[in-house]
Amino acid sequence: MKPSLVLKMGQQLTMTPQLQQAIRLLQLSTLDLQQEIQEALESNPMLERQEEGDDFDNNDPLADKAEQSGPVEAQEPTFQETTFQETSSTSESSEEGDWSERIPDELPVDTAWEDIYQTSTSSLPGGDDDEYDFTTRTSVGESLQSHLLWQLNLAPMSDNDRLIAVTLIDCINNQGYLEESLEEVCEAFDPELDIELDEVEAVLHRIQQFEPAGIGARTLSECLALQLRQFPAKTPWLAEAQRLVADYIELLGARDYSQLMRKMKLKEDELRQVIELVQSLNPRPGSQIESSEPEYVVPDVIVRKDSERWLVELNQESMPRLRVNPQYAGFVRRADSSADNTFMRNQLQEARWFIKSLQSRNETLMKVATQIVEHQRGFLEYGDEAMKPLVLHDIAEAVGMHESTISRVTTQKYMHTPRGIYELKYFFSSHVSTSEGGECSSTAIRAIIKKLVAAENQKKPLSDSKIAGLLEAQGIQVARRTVAKYRESLGIAPSSERKRLM
Repeated sequence: MKPSLVLKMGQQLTMTPQLQQAIRLLQLSTLDLQQEIQEALESNPMLERQEEGDDFDNNDPLADKAEQSGPVEAQEPTFQETTFQETSSTSESSEEGDWSERIPDELPVDTAWEDIYQTSTSSLPGGDDDEYDFTTRTSVGESLQSHLLWQLNLAPMSDNDRLIAVTLIDCINNQGYLEESLEEVCEAFDPELDIELDEVEAVLHRIQQFEPAGIGARTLSECLALQLRQFPAKTPWLAEAQRLVADYIELLGARDYSQLMRKMKLKEDELRQVIELVQSLNPRPGSQIESSEPEYVVPDVIVRKDSERWLVELNQESMPRLRVNPQYAGFVRRADSSADNTFMRNQLQEARWFIKSLQSRNETLMKVATQIVEHQRGFLEYGDEAMKPLVLHDIAEAVGMHESTISRVTTQKYMHTPRGIYELKYFFSSHVSTSEGGECSSTAIRAIIKKLVAAENQKKPLSDSKIAGLLEAQGIQVARRTVAKYRESLGIAPSSERKRLM
């Protein structure tokens, strides 16, 4: 087959850089969008942040008439504004003249900052009256290992014991349990140190006295026993609880209460009090030390009720307002093709496109959120049980957009309602047919299952088959496997693990 040149005519969708930017901004979360806006402000001199209370006219002499009504344009500052800024800067320099001195090029090595320059505590939170701890406001959460090492530094130990303690602390997982056996820890040391197994076990007992209680345990039984040792000796049912966690922890996990009463020779009411004491303990003591930095959810949309009407509005505080810098925009000359003017013109065009993309994102988010609230009025009024089935296709048809666009808008976007903060994806759910020919949302079914489990008899909890029968009695046709799937998604244990003593 010989190579040849062939002409073909066809159509294809070409995504311009502006369209790619608009799609990327559309799928960013609020925190990611704030970071993107900050990067744009730092890279593009034509963009600037509009501070609260700034008054300016949205008119750009370089923009077309069709663009003059947008928020991206502004006039140059008036003479009065400029005069005020010069006066204020002059007054500041006169009041704090010492700050305007020239910074020397070289300083002695042992010179402190306070020896040459003024310091002001008024700029710190709390001023002179409150103690300002910078580390508590900027550092990440403390890890379990660092917390234990801090306690180890306060304990008097020999060098060998401290080496053993550091090694044992490294072997403790995030739940607070010792993952390696003492034999393996002992074999890991240099034979020349002559460290014996008894020394390792003695150091482990020292570590098990650290906080949080129960740390360094090798089994669940040992963890609970370590915590019970810290209770006062006069604690009711303390001896029975220690015996329970030491000898019958398997029966307790299997919830074989009849066998427990027979072996421990306790009545039902007495066993219930012993179990309540054991349940007050923490089976994962290491989880008390939070090492991860807290994450905050910033809602994109706020929904509130006003005079029997549900109002939807964007959270204006979640993102800064941007505009084109009028002074820099005035430097752009239309008929000039120099390198500097071309650069400024390109930056101006990019700034306009960025602001336009942000406006498009806000408009799309507003349309989608309004339609979601329109479909889910029942949820806002009555709760999860009134949630209606909703899929992306329904919203896409209502707003006249593609489903992929709706998926981007609803990802990592949150809505603040009187019932709490929910991700927009939460309002979408599949449906299950009812006996009357209608449809019931899977979210509503989960809410009903949660309500049934909360009202069940703890001595005889409801099985999945029984829950499916109760749902069928309400006209909701759900299989047992579906009930098990919904129950697991709610974090509800099986009926055998929900059994309790009244």
